[in-house]
Amino acid sequence: MEQVLLLNITYEPLKVINWKRAINLFLLGKVEVLEEYGKEIHSVSFSIKLPSVVRLLRMVKRPRSSIKFSRQNIYGRDKCRCQYCGKKFPSEELTYDHVIPKSRGGKTKWSNIVTCCISCNRKKGGQTPAEARMRLIRKPVRPTWLPAVRITIGYTEVPNSWRDYIYWNIELVE
Repeated sequence: MEQVLLLNITYEPLKVINWKRAINLFLLGKVEVLEEYGKEIHSVSFSIKLPSVVRLLRMVKRPRSSIKFSRQNIYGRDKCRCQYCGKKFPSEELTYDHVIPKSRGGKTKWSNIVTCCISCNRKKGGQTPAEARMRLIRKPVRPTWLPAVRITIGYTEVPNSWRDYIYWNIELVE
């Protein structure tokens, strides 16, 4: 049946939930219904319109651990710039580099991985930046924010009632 867009108290889209969960949250007094579908759900004692968009009544903080360690998030953190030469590249022309090489005990984690162009990666090889006489533009750290927040919606058509609440990065065609 119908899916429901769940918003934080700040109207930030959090995720898509099923209509049963949305009604449950509403009956528990945890959300308010902002938009509804035309359909109704009936029980023995009452009927309720099917919610389309609901908003939490309390703030939900995204845990820091929700920032997934991934190649795309590394590229986003470093803004697709090689952290050695400083040039900007398309993501398909970038790789990532272990600041302290794995062969020397370097771990694959936020504080040891930087975006790197292929040329600089070859030049650095299995050395530390100091040994290769290369300087890091910025020290790698775990980001405190997501470079790009994305809710993937598996629909060919998004419900019209959601359009005011989703941040689009594409042009909408009517």
